Amino acid sequence: MPDRTTPTEEELKQKLTPEQYHVMREQGTEAPFTGKYVDSHEEGMYRCAACGAELFSSNTKFDSGTGWPSFTEAANRENIELREDTSHGMHRVEVRCKRCGSHLGHVFDDLPRDKAGGPAEKGGKRYCINSVCLDLQKS
Repeated sequence: MPDRTTPTEEELKQKLTPEQYHVMREQGTEAPFTGKYVDSHEEGMYRCAACGAELFSSNTKFDSGTGWPSFTEAANRENIELREDTSHGMHRVEVRCKRCGSHLGHVFDDLPRDKAGGPAEKGGKRYCINSVCLDLQKS
């Protein structure tokens, strides 16, 4: 399990853009279809924009049509933390970076689509992640 890195809020305010800080530290959400990775098909490893932890591989990225990058699984489950989220009158499961505690998005138990657009296995996961939370390390 990775060590939890706890940068100060002042360090994060200096490192992150105002939008990144709002999403990652204040549990905000970027507007749908605006993120730089929504339509990205480049290969590589998506890392946490705050601390660099490996989060998602491009091999598990798919077009969910929701407006946010979606993945079928984490690259290393030890690097993410799942929490119950009942904000805004909804019941969801929040995804956080385990290393730095930053909010990334949410995970849903719905039917994802494979890369070709066809149905994937029933009961699959859709990790719906904000682009501003990610840095792609191209392979």
